[in-house]
Formats: sequence, C-alpha cells, structure tokens
Amino acid sequence: MAVAKVCGIETEYGIHHAGGDGNPVASSSLLVNAYVSDLARVGWDFEDEMPGNDARGFAREGSLPPEVETHLVNAVLTNGARYYVDHAHPEFSTPECADPLEAVLYDKAGEEVLRRSMAAVRRVLPEGQSIVVYKNNSDGKGNSYGTHENYLMDRAVPFARIAHLVTPHFVTRSIYCGAGKVGTETGAGSGRDVTFQISQRAEFFEEEVGLETTLKRPIVNTRDEPHADPQRYRRFHVIVGDANLAEMATFLKVGTTALVLALIEDDAFGDVDLTLANPVKAMRQVSFDLGLATPLQLADGRTTTALGVQWELFGLARKYAEQRGLDCLGDEAVGQALLQRWESVLHGLETDPETVADRVDWAAKLVLLEAYRERHGLDWDDQRLAAVDLQYHDLRPERSLFTRLETEHLVTREEVVRAVTEPPRRTRAYFRGQCLKRWASSVASANWDSIVFDLGADPLRRVPMMDPLRGTAEHVEELLKGSSTPSDLLARLSG
Repeated sequence: MAVAKVCGIETEYGIHHAGGDGNPVASSSLLVNAYVSDLARVGWDFEDEMPGNDARGFAREGSLPPEVETHLVNAVLTNGARYYVDHAHPEFSTPECADPLEAVLYDKAGEEVLRRSMAAVRRVLPEGQSIVVYKNNSDGKGNSYGTHENYLMDRAVPFARIAHLVTPHFVTRSIYCGAGKVGTETGAGSGRDVTFQISQRAEFFEEEVGLETTLKRPIVNTRDEPHADPQRYRRFHVIVGDANLAEMATFLKVGTTALVLALIEDDAFGDVDLTLANPVKAMRQVSFDLGLATPLQLADGRTTTALGVQWELFGLARKYAEQRGLDCLGDEAVGQALLQRWESVLHGLETDPETVADRVDWAAKLVLLEAYRERHGLDWDDQRLAAVDLQYHDLRPERSLFTRLETEHLVTREEVVRAVTEPPRRTRAYFRGQCLKRWASSVASANWDSIVFDLGADPLRRVPMMDPLRGTAEHVEELLKGSSTPSDLLARLSG
C-alpha cells in the first residue's frame, strides 16, 4: 500500500535590488535578514545535508552535486518552514504538508513571508533603494531558478521504476501547471518562432535522469536525501515544476504528482505504457504547443498528445480511487476534490484553454498578453510584453498583475496569515514549530529530521524526528502543554 504522500514545495524567488550594487547574494541576504531579525532566530542544522547522494547508487562521470552554502543566512520559522539564501536567491521551503491542499496553503504563506520581507528591508535600505521579489523561474537572460517539490515514498520501490513511469507525467503536466513565458531564452525552439510558451522551465532541461539541479538539468532528479528513516522512506525530489501563483495550478501540480507516485508504488499502471521516445524533446514540444495538439512520439511507435497522456493518467487515477480510496493523499475528501478538478481542467483545456484562465497560470497570462497586444498593436518581440510578463509575477500587491485577475481561491486570506506563524498539525512540522514558538532561545539549531536543544550547562541534546508522520498535534500537543520548560520536555521524551 502506498505510503502517505507527505509533500512540500521549495521556491527560489527572483530578486531585483533597485539602486543597489547588483549583487544578488548580498541582496537576498539583506532581504531574509530583514525579516528574521525581528524573530527569535534559530539557525539551520547542516548535519544531515548530503546533496551528493544519488538514488541510483552512483553519479554520472563529471556530474556535480549542489553546493551546501553554510555561510549564508538560513533560518527555521515557527510554522516549521525553512527560509534562507540559496545561491543568489531567497528561498522559502514549506513545512511538511499532509495533503496537496495544505501544500497550497503553505506555499501561499511563503508568498506572504516574502511580501513582509520586502516591507521589512524597505525600512533599513538607504533612500532611493528597494528590493523587489518575483515568483517566477527565469530572468529573461538565460538564467533559470527552481521551484522544487518533495514527496514521501516507500524506499522499497525501485528508483528506476519510479523514473520510468513518472517521466511522461512530468513532460506533460505543464499543460495545467505551466506559468507561461514570452519567447525563448535558450534557442530551444530549433528555428521555429516561439512567441509564447506554456512552461517557464521546460527549455532548460537537457537530460532524462541525473543528479544536477543547475546545469544539465534532468527531468527526473536523483538526489537521495530522505530527511527521514532511510530504511523505510525515500524523499522524491522534483525539479521540473514552474512557480505558480494560481492556487488551482499548485493544487493540481502537487496533487496529481502525489497520486501518480501512489499509482507507481501500488503497481497500478497495468498494461498502460506511456514511455516517450525522446522525453527532453517532448517536454519542449509540449511547452511550445499552445493548441495542445502536437503529436508526441512514444517509444513503441505510437503517438499521442500531452492531453492524451494526462487523460490516460487520470483514468488510471480514477480507477485507483474506486478500488483503493485516496487516503494516500492525506485526506479522502481532498483526493476526491483533486480528481474532480483534474478532470474539469482537462476538459477545459480540450475545449478552449481560455476557459481555464481562472485556474491555470499560462492561460491567464496569455489572455492578459493578447489583450495588451491587441490594445497597443504590438508584435510579440516588443519589450513591453516582456515587462507585462514579469509584472504578472511581481509580489508587490500594488504592482502585481496576477492579483488583479479573478482566479479561483482554495484557501482564505485568514488561513494564509495564520500559516505564516503556525505549523501544520498533521506532520512532524508541528513539533518543530511549537518548540520554536515556546523555547527558541533554548534551540541551538533545527532541520527537517531533528531539533538540537542547548540547555546551558548540559551537552547539546538532539531530538530525532525520523518519521514525518510523528510529532503531530495528535502525538505531542498534550506533551507540549504539560512541559513548562525544554528540560521538562526532554525529561518526558526520555522517560
């Protein structure tokens, strides 16, 4: 039986320091520090960081694992999230979420943290300077930055089988979770005139499977950091996604992927074979195909479309739900809502993509751009369209074009504000967040799978949290309420 798909989203935000020295690392550090300086600050524990571990048991010759930058600002928040500087970007990693809808909530809480960070840094910058943050994936100059996802999986499932079966989903899911982009930055169009494409990230992928995340990006990433009991669990690290502002797009991105992974774990594909002849080429074909009609070559000689692949996966998922239920998604009702929304969006895309502009980022952006183009009589290579594209992703409420659109909401403003400081109740993030809220001055550091307490005279005490589904409110709320000090808590935990 598939394990519960505990999930999370890691978003690297685009950043621009107006009036600054142009150093994005320094600007990102200023931004994050401005926010965390007013908090009871707890640093990240790098003890278990092993980005070079490869799920295949080897790394391709010449491959380079991501660097671990321990010198840059890196904080743990009371909602269980990680907020830090990753290379040249501010990054917000949501706490572990119990279901896809919760992932949407904490992804939106991340946006709110970045907005508050912009306000905080504005107060300390010299007059005439500002730092602006964008939730997008490329700077228009050939540089791309990631929005990654993570899913809890059973370690017993062979990685090669996961990679083989999930690839068609990764290649085609952008039809409902692509963020859209004017033009192309890499020459991936192969001579064709790419005026607008569905995905911001698709053209930056060059390999089918691999360890890298910034060069020779693979469709299936092999990083093997479980951040949990390595004998039981795998943390499947996904790097192909776009940064979404539309809540429905995020819900579908995370929910459909979690469900496809459950199908793989439970061997529910049967005789369905969607293996693509050339996944890298197909990924770009899908991104360039605004009509969603380009035939994709399958390995067995047949052809299908991105919609065809997604309808096949939806059919498998519906059958799976009927036979096994959807508890693997953390909540049966959320799972059923996911199936309903998945089907509805596929129908809309099949009929006319404009009908899903209230739910799908690329469709919303395309409608916006076409209207602007028509109003001003612009060609697609006009720089004003690139500016409109960027403004769609601007997180400043007064500047954001996305916030002016009527898109479907799945979470309320009140829920988002609460999630900025409160952790999820159904994962170990609850224990991490509550310990930070109560006893931050006694916490030396923390990471996903442990908290290190500093009680003064005693040696540092590490509390392991190797199961993402332990440390929940159900498990520890009463324990925490009954502990007046961290010493109390540790005594009870060891008692």
